[in-house]
Amino acid sequence: MSDRSPSPETAPKTTQQQPAPHRAGFACFVGRPNAGKSTLTNALVGTKVAITSNRPQTTRHTVRGIVHRPDAQLVLVDTPGLHKPRTLLGERLNDVVRTTWAEVDVIGFCLPADQKIGPGDRYIAAELAGIKKTPKVAIVTKTDLVDSKRLAEQLIAIDKLGQDLGIVWQEIIPVSAVDADKQGGRGPAVVGGGGRGAGQVALLADLLVPLLPESPPLYPEGDLTDEPEQVMVAELIREAALEGVRDELPHSIAVVVEEMLPREGRPADRPLLDIHANVYIERPSQKGIIIGPKGARLKEVGTKSRKHIEALLGTPVFLDLHVKVAKDWQRDPKQLRKLGF
Repeated sequence: MSDRSPSPETAPKTTQQQPAPHRAGFACFVGRPNAGKSTLTNALVGTKVAITSNRPQTTRHTVRGIVHRPDAQLVLVDTPGLHKPRTLLGERLNDVVRTTWAEVDVIGFCLPADQKIGPGDRYIAAELAGIKKTPKVAIVTKTDLVDSKRLAEQLIAIDKLGQDLGIVWQEIIPVSAVDADKQGGRGPAVVGGGGRGAGQVALLADLLVPLLPESPPLYPEGDLTDEPEQVMVAELIREAALEGVRDELPHSIAVVVEEMLPREGRPADRPLLDIHANVYIERPSQKGIIIGPKGARLKEVGTKSRKHIEALLGTPVFLDLHVKVAKDWQRDPKQLRKLGF
């Protein structure tokens, strides 16, 4: 038996692995209207921070949803859909999109799996091609609506779109944010295949994080958005108002929360928040559509939005809604300013 100690040359080497640096930064989802950007933001954050609708051009503000991870903080900027503007509001929304692109660390271009690449997608892609330094990721949304053959065709078409315009996609990622929501955060993590669910949403975050700069967290732990509560409350009311009108009412609904005050004289264990809000439409003829027969439609809007508001704020709410006419507000600079655009 030898009592010799191992020489430095033969001694086993122990390497201490350095922890990966913390990263934090901003990612922006772009795409034409109704491409699934808001649904994706909500799925990544894990709660509703952006309103969703099956009608295009729902989002009017950039909503920052904050994803907290041990290794990173991903701040998601949800923008209005870039589109050919027909009104002053449309022009201003497009300006918001372009300003946002210039300020983020990574851009996610959302293209629905169930729709062929069209002129609107090419218009946005051409604009993205002009932004040279910002990394770009192509995100194929709504994969739950197609089979694997159609999904494969879309992946190939997106790759070709990048080649045609000189865009280098860091990744091309298929995602179903709807299935992720239903599965409560469980699902197979598949890129480039027909996989579904929340695994893909988590994988999307995994792929975005390395593209962010090294940085300490930008927001306190637990913050999910930096949107003011009044703006989020107004958006929840507008979402409920949009839900039932289908094709009867175009996107001429705006909501302004005038007041949010705790009810005086309530015991501490039974608080009540009074919220007074105005729902604006463009023409007197639209008033009846929003209010409905004997006020039934407006009552339904109030009931539906109140549940979401109470979940958001964590307190019982009394919601007082009024419908007002702001004539042609989408084309009137003065009215746009008044309504916060």
